[in-house]
Amino acid sequence: WHLDEMFVKINGERHYLWRAIDQEGEVLESFVTKTRDKKAALKFLKKTMKRYGRPHILVTDKLRSYGAALREVGAADRQETGRWLNNRAENSHLPFRRRERAMQRFRRMRSLQMFAAVHASVFNHFNSERSFYSRANFKKNRAAALAEWRQLGAA
Repeated sequence: WHLDEMFVKINGERHYLWRAIDQEGEVLESFVTKTRDKKAALKFLKKTMKRYGRPHILVTDKLRSYGAALREVGAADRQETGRWLNNRAENSHLPFRRRERAMQRFRRMRSLQMFAAVHASVFNHFNSERSFYSRANFKKNRAAALAEWRQLGAA
């Protein structure tokens, strides 16, 4: 997993959106907090591990809250930090930021949490690595995803 947090302003006040991304770039979990400390990191880790199990390796930036929380959970030996290791998580913020600008920011923590969860599921559903497929296969996969999405919307 790749773990990262990003700053999000809600009514001029700084909040933090913690995100867990798997090795393929899919967003596993999103969690909004007011602080960026050990308590918030621990709550995020426990929530994510409860839902997805324990990962083999956790790639993080060098925020000390991760190390303290992982020590408490008992997974400190699984943490990897290093320059450019966490680029997958950093790059996954870009589509979220684009959508955030289009929405003209957020007004409440709850709306941010709900948007982050929905955005992650929609993005995971439609995101297929374009460079891995030929144009014909990419269009076929995209059409299948859209058909499935329409079927889910009709139900």
